[in-house]
Amino acid sequence: MSVTLDGDNSVSVPQRVRRLFHGPRPESVPTLVGTACTVVGLIDIAAGVFPRFRHSRMHTVAEVLPGALGPFAAALSLSAGMLLLLLAHGLKRRKRRAWRAAVALLPAGAVAQFAYRHSIVGVLVSLTLCWLLLRHRDQFRALPDPRSRWRALANFVLLGAGSLGLGLIIVSVHPGRVVGDPSIADRLQHVLYGLFGVEGPVDYAGRTTWTVAYSLGALGLLTAVTTIYLAFRPEHPAARLTEDDESRLRALLERHGGRDSLGHFALRRDKGVVFSPSGKAAVCYRVVSGVMLAGGDPIGDVEAWPGAIERFMDEAQAHSWTPAVMGCSETGGQVWTRETGLTALELGDEAVVDVADFSLSGRAMRNVRQMVKRIERGGYETRVRRARDIGDTELDRIRRAAADWRGTDTERGFSMALGRIGDPADGDCVIATAHLPGSEDGPHGDLKAVLHFVPWGKDGMSLELMRRDRSADPGMNELLIVAALQAAGKLDVARVSLNFAMFRSALARGERLGAGPVLRCWRGLLIFLSRWFQIESLYKFNAKFQPRWEPRFVVFRTSRDLPRIGIAAMRAEGFVNFSLPRPFRSRGPRPCGHAPRTPSEHTVSAA
Repeated sequence: MSVTLDGDNSVSVPQRVRRLFHGPRPESVPTLVGTACTVVGLIDIAAGVFPRFRHSRMHTVAEVLPGALGPFAAALSLSAGMLLLLLAHGLKRRKRRAWRAAVALLPAGAVAQFAYRHSIVGVLVSLTLCWLLLRHRDQFRALPDPRSRWRALANFVLLGAGSLGLGLIIVSVHPGRVVGDPSIADRLQHVLYGLFGVEGPVDYAGRTTWTVAYSLGALGLLTAVTTIYLAFRPEHPAARLTEDDESRLRALLERHGGRDSLGHFALRRDKGVVFSPSGKAAVCYRVVSGVMLAGGDPIGDVEAWPGAIERFMDEAQAHSWTPAVMGCSETGGQVWTRETGLTALELGDEAVVDVADFSLSGRAMRNVRQMVKRIERGGYETRVRRARDIGDTELDRIRRAAADWRGTDTERGFSMALGRIGDPADGDCVIATAHLPGSEDGPHGDLKAVLHFVPWGKDGMSLELMRRDRSADPGMNELLIVAALQAAGKLDVARVSLNFAMFRSALARGERLGAGPVLRCWRGLLIFLSRWFQIESLYKFNAKFQPRWEPRFVVFRTSRDLPRIGIAAMRAEGFVNFSLPRPFRSRGPRPCGHAPRTPSEHTVSAA
């Protein structure tokens, strides 16, 4: 396949992008400076907490200086050190605002080192780091990230806890000057009062009282100021699809939507989008924890993909985001790696069923066939319709049922989730429902299960959501998948994409006769992780329908970015939200990006 560059450029995409992300790495100096900034911050904190951990001949000179110099300098050194620690990560990511703050703080830290600790070495280290920042200021041009008010709360909790712990150390490092023998409770009370600028129950001899008071007050003021700044700073909203963006994407999907089964998920309205110069291709993304995640292949004409990829990489470079692609196809992975110099790794396989080849007959389909027949004998009925053919009242009931059966507080999904049902613009979506006549007294009438499919070009559909009533009989998901496959011909659907199974090939090869010890060990680890994440169960559920497997890949810059990309992907999908799911909980299959199944649903897939 030949791919030409979209647009008129004198420098090719591979040359330009590789110059940004490879070769002489432009982030080497910011990384070095950020690490050095961490070290200097720790030195400043140590100078403020332990004023005499290094003695100096200048100490005798300091004794005749104004008495408030020592306490003020200690507070300044402590504050500068804490702020430098907070700024270190931003400097490593080449953030312009972090650079400005560091350039202002380092001289203040140098003054504090000289005035309080009397350390010439400390002064030289701070000033040298400041000189490096000024010397390489052109490398600190990254734009700010999307902002969230939750960062203010996180700052208050984390910095407040750090200030409390550091305050206890400050109160306790002057044993020779403490008056009496205060208890731990007295020391803690003194720290809490001191953070608010109030005198506590612990008393010291000489100027130490003022040194401790100013240091605690500086910590409290620093916590308050940074929290207020994060809470009231101008909002920099995350990227969202505008109506114009969505219209342009739908036009591209109308012409090229049959290429990728994940194409319709680009219409999630919590994603950003960059278009190629000609507008014939686009890449949709979301930024999570400094990682710029694209999902699936670029949308549009393959010939125009390089132009959209260039815009994506330029955007990542401008904000110092880590570029990554989750779940792209083999063709998409080839274009991404060739045009950017990034690396691709197989992530798993997508289960695709060709409708013409599907049948319930045969030994391989025996379990599914028996389950479906048993449920049908129980009186369940199925309906498979386009969303536009369902009335508003019934659509609203389906939406409410899907929300009630979700199983988590928030909607999950990113790469294989649309995040909505029954939107007027999504009339081509297919909704399969299971009903039990005679059970209309329930909160959702006789509705017992819902499957939602999004369009995959003109002749396909991709499974987006599976939800079921916990009180329904096991097998609802199998029943509706079979019903959707059997009704696909009437809907002019020739292929159906089911769930995405992570690491399927490793699981399949690891259970074969003659598998080596490394492969068996890897399979054992995946089975262990299946207690938290549906890896093995989802693979086995998909395999019931005898699909063909299409590999999917993750594209990344370097192997050391993989842990960060993995965490960002799990946060985007909703698997990680500052709390981990409980282990040893039975769960059933679901499409990637949706809530975990209930224990009863695990029985559905295992039956």
